[in-house]
Amino acid sequence: MFVAAILAILVTMLMALARSFMGPTIYDRILAINSGGTATVLFIAVLGFLMGRPDFLDIALAYAMINFIGTLAILKFFKFGNLGGSDPIDTSVYTKDQTG
Repeated sequence: MFVAAILAILVTMLMALARSFMGPTIYDRILAINSGGTATVLFIAVLGFLMGRPDFLDIALAYAMINFIGTLAILKFFKFGNLGGSDPIDTSVYTKDQTG
């Protein structure tokens, strides 16, 4: 039963990998990579259950956090062009007539 689950997760990972290469936009590719990371978390958890190693669940959770933070970092990079700061303050909204 769990071997079938592992095979299904591997197929899902391959489909996400294929979608990350064929995606029409960068956001489709990022979503596919994130889905592949989620499938990897499931794979590690199921593999740990099959091997009788419950400590694999801790590894899967750590990988899930890294996957989430990495996805946010990639999205921020593509939105702002850097990871260090945010968008500069738009000073065009201030006029010389405003006081205060």
